[in-house]
Amino acid sequence: MLRRFISLAGLLIMSAASPALAQDPFQGLDLTSDAFTKSELTREEVVAVIAKGTPAAPADLSGKALNGLDLSGVDLRGVNLRTARLNKANLKGANFSGAALDAVWAIEANFTGANFANASLIGAQFIKARFDGVDFSKAKVKSNFAQASMVKARFDGADLSPGKKNQRAIVKRGFEGATLDGASFKGANMVEVDLEFASLRDADLRDAILAGADLSGTTLAGADVAGADFNGANVDSAKFAGIKNLAAAKSFDTVRNYDKAYKE
Repeated sequence: MLRRFISLAGLLIMSAASPALAQDPFQGLDLTSDAFTKSELTREEVVAVIAKGTPAAPADLSGKALNGLDLSGVDLRGVNLRTARLNKANLKGANFSGAALDAVWAIEANFTGANFANASLIGAQFIKARFDGVDFSKAKVKSNFAQASMVKARFDGADLSPGKKNQRAIVKRGFEGATLDGASFKGANMVEVDLEFASLRDADLRDAILAGADLSGTTLAGADVAGADFNGANVDSAKFAGIKNLAAAKSFDTVRNYDKAYKE
């Protein structure tokens, strides 16, 4: 099973460069297997691996099964965690600054208060994970955060756009149904981001680029959208009651399905 997982995980990474390889990341995987529920290392062993890393040759934990492990507060700056499995792991307050978490599996993991500044999170699965108070500033955040809790998370200057069509296939649902209340997206690239049914109450979207984004069913009560670019965004059934500075937003006259949005 482990060998099969590594093979499929490799395909996930390569598919970012080849549309022909894009596929459903859940296809053929047993999420109840040991590969997705157990850890092959202890916390002490992980810390020892990290200690051997250097700025020139960062520690390599790629492909490791670290499910359910308590790695709270661990310094993982610059570490290679590509294709690692962190399902239901405790990573509260961990430092992932500059780390590579592409194609990671971290379903229902707890990242509360962690630091992901300048990190790479492409094609990963963070379904129902907790990211409350997390710093994603200037990170590449192009993963599946469906139903994740991201209250007061910071995405300032981050790149959230799924980009190419094949990358969108890997990302799947984006931020669908995620709780992003009080989150900050100042100047973030959110082109074509999926925020369907997400909650963005009191979020700071100033100068964010939301061109082509899917905001259908999204709650924007209290969100500040001054300078935000809504060019071609889909706002079908979006809730705009209490939104701030909508008159100062850009290209709002080009949004789609505004007639189906809730204005009050």
